[in-house]
Amino acid sequence: MDSSSINIQHLVEKYLKDYNIEHEIIEIDPDFADTAAFCEKYNYPVENSGNTIIVASKKEPKSFVACLVLASYKLDVNKTVRKLMEVSKVSFASAEDTKNLTGMMIGGVTIFGLPDNLTIYLDDKLFQLDYLIVGSGSRSTKVKINPEELKKIPNSIVISDLSY
Repeated sequence: MDSSSINIQHLVEKYLKDYNIEHEIIEIDPDFADTAAFCEKYNYPVENSGNTIIVASKKEPKSFVACLVLASYKLDVNKTVRKLMEVSKVSFASAEDTKNLTGMMIGGVTIFGLPDNLTIYLDDKLFQLDYLIVGSGSRSTKVKINPEELKKIPNSIVISDLSY
């Protein structure tokens, strides 16, 4: 693990502690950090996995939001997220923009420890589960939580129909 990954991991751990978010850390092989590979290797249902997706406006100055949706659904980028961002065109943030904004690599992006000025949209479907597994900021661990713990995150808003 490089020093930026270690720093992000410490940032995320501090964030979880500061906001009193009950969680379990799952150690994983970084080669299996992507959701489908993780679920298959470690025998977790994809229906209990969440993906944090950074979305960017197309026009300058770029604006960004973070969205957390179940891995078994698709983020409604072009309708719901575009409308929430109040812009004409949006796209998934590039790996470079995501790394610059969050300090995290694709496959490890989490909603914990994001910049304070970044709005976080949580899909209402998340709250139907008894547990959820999300990224940890690193490709070598995952975070397992009760979805109700997500409501402790500042700047987060629960949205209906964020995914389909």
